[in-house]
Amino acid sequence: MPETRRGLLIILSSPSGAGKSTLAKRLMAWDSSLSFSVSATTRSPRDGEVDGADYIFVSDADFKHAVAEGEMLEHAHVFGNFYGSPKAPVSEAIRQGRDVLFDIDWQGAQQIRNSELGLHTLSIFLLPPSIPELRRRLETRAKDTPETIAKRMQKSWDEISHWDGYDFVLVNDDLDETEDRLKSIITAQRLRRSQQPGLTEHVRKLQQEFEETT
Repeated sequence: MPETRRGLLIILSSPSGAGKSTLAKRLMAWDSSLSFSVSATTRSPRDGEVDGADYIFVSDADFKHAVAEGEMLEHAHVFGNFYGSPKAPVSEAIRQGRDVLFDIDWQGAQQIRNSELGLHTLSIFLLPPSIPELRRRLETRAKDTPETIAKRMQKSWDEISHWDGYDFVLVNDDLDETEDRLKSIITAQRLRRSQQPGLTEHVRKLQQEFEETT
């Protein structure tokens, strides 16, 4: 049999409130081999957040240095703070055949697709069923101030306008159904030819066997 597959960079993007964080957690529960890409950020920790688990909290200077040294797979400036994905742990996971899950915006998704690891990227965008429903979800979370909700709503259309830059687009009108669709997509994409480095050698072996028996 061909050797183990390469890992996937699985990108989930959506406007705030469309369900990507919830679905990311469900995918992690579904497959324990999935690892979550912990982003580096220059914002301050919120109550209950753990450095190295929720985010890697760094200074502006350290973040800019990492970008300048090419140590970030992607990065963006959002609501006055920098966010980015360290490259080294992701590259190692892909090489070892482990999938890495990203919860990032369209800017980060575009950077990853254009990177050296772009061949192994699976990008999925989640659309809300409606704008009023998106606002309702943000308001019922009770985590943000009205001012922050207004900013997120303003940013939501910018996010939605980039829907056509993704491999798959799902309308998240039912969490269970969307979860099932995500699982089906990931299962199929793991079998892409680009994810199976041993196929070429396996075909050569078949060719040799064919020549020896004809």
